[in-house]
Amino acid sequence: MNKTEPRTLSGFMELLPEEQILFDEIKTKIETVYKRFGFLPLDTPIIELSKVLLAKAGGETEKQIYRFNKGDTDLSLRFDLTVPLAKYVAKNYGNLSFPFRRYQIGKVYRGERTQKGRFREFYQCDIDIIGDGELDLINDAELPCVIYNIFKELGFDNFTIRINNRKVLNGLFEEIGQKGNAVEILRIIDKIDKIGKEAVIEQLEKLGVEVTAINKIVEFIEIKGSSDDKIQKLKDLKIENETFVKGVEELEFVVKNIRLFGIPEKNFNVDLTIARGLDYYTGTAYETFLNDYRELGSVCSGGRYENLAEHYTDKKLPGVGISIGLTRLFYKLNELNLIKTEKESVSDVLIIPMVEDLKVPISVANTLRNKGVNTEIYLNDKKLKAKFKYADKLKIPYVIVIGEDEITNNEIKIKDMKTGEEEKIDNSEEFITRFANKIIK
Repeated sequence: MNKTEPRTLSGFMELLPEEQILFDEIKTKIETVYKRFGFLPLDTPIIELSKVLLAKAGGETEKQIYRFNKGDTDLSLRFDLTVPLAKYVAKNYGNLSFPFRRYQIGKVYRGERTQKGRFREFYQCDIDIIGDGELDLINDAELPCVIYNIFKELGFDNFTIRINNRKVLNGLFEEIGQKGNAVEILRIIDKIDKIGKEAVIEQLEKLGVEVTAINKIVEFIEIKGSSDDKIQKLKDLKIENETFVKGVEELEFVVKNIRLFGIPEKNFNVDLTIARGLDYYTGTAYETFLNDYRELGSVCSGGRYENLAEHYTDKKLPGVGISIGLTRLFYKLNELNLIKTEKESVSDVLIIPMVEDLKVPISVANTLRNKGVNTEIYLNDKKLKAKFKYADKLKIPYVIVIGEDEITNNEIKIKDMKTGEEEKIDNSEEFITRFANKIIK
């Protein structure tokens, strides 16, 4: 009989158990921070009706959609978590409390060309705050605090949350007569870190932007100094365009209140090159970088949008949100050996029965599990050496051996697999509880 080669599609990540433990730890840490800030959990379907999911899609995004028919129904796999959120809020508007704060961690799918570190199936970790009619700008200042706490929780100190406001950029374009090219210019500016200033100028020229306008754009994005210096230099430009002035005011307000949330100056700054490529960001924009590993690119991004669900409802639902591409982030951090698991095994204890009657071993396992200790019983008939090798290979911290002598003396033998030390304790609720508390610490 011919065998089928067991292989995984390109662009889909599978991990070994020890890697999956580490991945889950990082996911849990992100989720814990989201909950700490009062974001509510949400889980939307991976498969949606194509006409619902693609209400706003177009261009490259639509080309990357996994789309198929099941009977007469046109279906698509979700390509991000924002569009399903928009559908959800519009559908459940009457049952939600606003501002609606939600987090979602789930897989999304994009049929793009695969390359190292980029995937077709990947986890996104999103939070959004949605307002009913309006949403106070103070929310834009809170999200950097969430970002800060996440990367501190992941063990990083040297990172920068870069902040800009698209109204500042759009106002500039209006001032220099480039309003019609604003979206394309924003896309070009957004790539300056990757392609450099000269390439940006070249692309602006190809777009048909006049030399005088290009010079003003370059002069603008090269404004240097501290966050306060940059805001003051924006004011010093004496641009009276209403959109520009509003953007500078919003940027100044957000910076002032980021400090109120206690984020150190070293971990955030104003960066006028941050434009974000997505069309729906209309105000504040964020990009986060690990300063020692800039090759990773942005590890967390997001921003403000004026109307989340405009394609599903007439109600105005402004919002602000951020997203972490967890699969790509994990891949890169793991590749650079920047992360390691605090716990190398799921099991805290392996119980090795040396008797046929499993009543006592199972009783001990149940007691430990009831105390919150992850406990595994080795149930296969192998030599003792093979059983210890199993525990060692999985890096299970403790092994409990229960044989005839232990049962006769109403005790259990515990071996610390790291130190090699062994001890015997009474097989009683009191002593097992002490042992459990030692592990849980």
